[in-house]
Amino acid sequence: MKLTTDILQVNRQKILNAFPSDIKQDVEIVTDFLYDKTFVIHPIVGQEITLNEEKLVIPGRVYFDSPTDATGNTLTRTQQTILNCIYLRHHNGFIRQKRLEKLIDNTDDYFIIPYIFQLLGEYVMEILEVVDKHINDKTIDNYLKFSNENPLYRQQTESRMISYWNEYYRAIPAYRKLNDYIGKEIFDRLKKANAQHG
Repeated sequence: MKLTTDILQVNRQKILNAFPSDIKQDVEIVTDFLYDKTFVIHPIVGQEITLNEEKLVIPGRVYFDSPTDATGNTLTRTQQTILNCIYLRHHNGFIRQKRLEKLIDNTDDYFIIPYIFQLLGEYVMEILEVVDKHINDKTIDNYLKFSNENPLYRQQTESRMISYWNEYYRAIPAYRKLNDYIGKEIFDRLKKANAQHG
């Protein structure tokens, strides 16, 4: 599907609005990189969050051409990280998981946290298992900071997690109890850490 220049510009702006202003130049390079591809973003759905007191809007779903593992190899490390975050919003769960695995060792960039946190409100168990690995002693403070900056969003994400457990996993004997579900375990760990930091 060939997109008009107007739609491409709107989508470019949506990507710019999804990242902090202090990395705007890197985001612009990534959007220029994507501009050559068919990059469709869901026209309505987006999640407003706060990051270091700056309002951002994370895209709901993106519909880009299916990337290869090498997609973005010409970009700098920061730019590749931005690209991987964008692909975390991809409509294909396998692509989301692959791109998440590329971020697993990133413990420094705070701007990745809303993208990974958003995955906690989704239903793909394999993705939740990767998220679980990223929430560790090196990153937990960033997750707590983000949760405390966005208490309503944290609550909404937890509610979505419970809804998906109820819909997809409750009938499976190993997950019949909510407390046995990995999404609940992650939220409980975050709450416990927050109480200890409090």
